[in-house]
Amino acid sequence: MNLPVEIVSSLVSVLGQAVAYPEKLYTGIGACIGAGIACIGVGLGIGKIASSAVESIARQPEASGDIRGAMILTSAFIEGVCLFAVVVALLAVLG
Repeated sequence: MNLPVEIVSSLVSVLGQAVAYPEKLYTGIGACIGAGIACIGVGLGIGKIASSAVESIARQPEASGDIRGAMILTSAFIEGVCLFAVVVALLAVLG
């Protein structure tokens, strides 16, 4: 089973913090699950954006610059949501 790098890195970082503070182990496991679900959702969302953008460029090649710019901007916003979810998960473990 191939897991995306984002999911593995977020799980390892949050579980590492949970092991450092054993009294918060269940909080760390919950934070790992939450961050993993957020990363899976982000991966699905960015995949949908990319597939729609490629389909749009195939239908209208002269608008590829505008479509590509909108795709990159939207992907960056969605990636920011994933980063926020991982930070919140880390704060849940440390807080």
